[in-house]
This record gives sequence, structure tokens and C-alpha cells, in this order.
Amino acid sequence: MPELPEVETVRRGLEPVLAGQTFLRVKTNRADLRFPFPDSFAKRLKGARVLDLERRAKYLIAHLSTGEALVMHLGMTGRFHVQARGEAEPHLLGDYESETADDGRHLHAVFDMESGARVTYADPRRFGYMLLIPEAELGAHALMRKLGVEPLSRDLTAAYLARRATGRRSDLKAFLMDQRIVAGLGNIYVCEALFLARLKPSRRAAVLATRGGKPNAHAEALVAGIRSVLEAAIRAGGSTLRDYRQANGESGAFQHTFRVYGREGEPCLRPGCRGIVRRSTHGGRSSFFCPVCQH
Repeated sequence: MPELPEVETVRRGLEPVLAGQTFLRVKTNRADLRFPFPDSFAKRLKGARVLDLERRAKYLIAHLSTGEALVMHLGMTGRFHVQARGEAEPHLLGDYESETADDGRHLHAVFDMESGARVTYADPRRFGYMLLIPEAELGAHALMRKLGVEPLSRDLTAAYLARRATGRRSDLKAFLMDQRIVAGLGNIYVCEALFLARLKPSRRAAVLATRGGKPNAHAEALVAGIRSVLEAAIRAGGSTLRDYRQANGESGAFQHTFRVYGREGEPCLRPGCRGIVRRSTHGGRSSFFCPVCQH
């Protein structure tokens, strides 16, 4: 599943053709994705102008002039193609299933803009979805109200992590993967951030706080690690494992700088460390770490 850097990369690819533009026509080729399309979906979008396109956790949110918000989730294999006016070929914005033939069978929605641009949405596994939610209800919606802080915002601080970690018995991996605590983090970037912070995924989350619930050096290091790895991944256009491409259709490059993820049995890349990267399982997900310099 795409994580925060990949979704942000797609947002940046969509923004030039959506933000400030008006929907001329909308067509859906089936009744549902993971969930049914909203009632009168095409009719409600026609004539609406996109005021802003933002990312919240792993969601894309188009704020509309009609007072509604178009909320989009890519699921496992959702991808957008954009063809600006005058362009001969569409640009791929997010391809999460490179092994699936793009023969048109999985094209589920077409958005024609007044500018002449066309945006299409394809999703072979149909785990993605699109909703229309009144702006006034967006923050209280079930998908949004329990989301934690954005990891690249000022809200993610050592004090915040310490407060949420105090007294917790869960491990750091589960703590960081909990979208109610930090929104948008996934397996890849949690592994990488914990490596930068020199913390094992299996350590108790409570290690981030003193007995009095105050932040300690571990919490400070983890905040720095999260920010560093996410910012680097966004600059690289995301990570390509088998099935992700960035906004211009090229593969994301961050996977070439993985320090631990997917490197089981290989030497640790931290200077001076002689450890060998190991893999363990936490909550059904693989964790990668160095047993020597992460503790």
C-alpha cells in the first residue's frame, strides 16, 4: 500500500490540473470501488471548482466550491493518469500494480476539466474509494476524526510522542503504525525512522518517556528520524518496490537509499557498525533492523 511520501507525490502531480479548475464532465464506469460511488456523484461534481487539493494521512482531499470535499483513497492499486490540454499522451501519477496490464478494463472514473485536461482513475483490485463529504462535517467524519498528527507538521513533537507513549505496553512498531497516533506512516518508513533513531521495533513504546511522562532523548531522536526519512522520500519521488511510480511516470528512487528495509542478511550501513540486518514480524508485518546499533 502506498505510504505518505507516495500519496504526497501523487498529490503534487494532480495539483496543477485540479487546483483552481472546474469539472466539466464526470463519468463512472461502474457503480462501486471498495465502496459505492456517492449518489449523483457525477452530477454533484459537474461545475464544481477545486479550491484546494491537500493530503491528510494517506487521503487526497479536493475542497470544492460547492461546499463539499472529494475524499480519495488509492487503496492498494489505485492510480491516476493525467492528460493536459494539448498533450498527446497521459502522464501516469501513481502505478501500484505494475504486473497488471493497463488495457482499460480497470478504468473506473473519468474527470474532464474545463481547462481541457482529463484525469482518469484506474484500480485493478478496487480497494480504493471516493467519497463526497460536506466540508462542515469533514473533521468529524469517521475516516478523519480519529487520525493522529501529521508527521511533517509542527504537531509532531517529542512531547507529543512522550504523552501518547506513557504507560503503553505496545512496541514501538505498533505504536508508530497506529494511525490514531501518527497519521500516514507505514511499514517502510517506520523501519527506516527507527533505524535513524537507533531504536529496535520491539522496544516498548514507553521508552520514549520518562517516568513522569516527559520526553527524553529517544523521543527527540525519533521525531528527527521520522521527519528526515519522510522528507528524503518525498524529494526522491517515493519508493518503488514492485509497483510504484512517481508523478512523471518514472520509478521513485528512495528504495536505493534504504538503510534496513528489505536488507535482511546484509551488513548494516551505519559507519563503524558491524551488525547484520535482521527481519522480524510485528503485527503480521515484517520489520527490518540492526541488532547491534538499534537497541
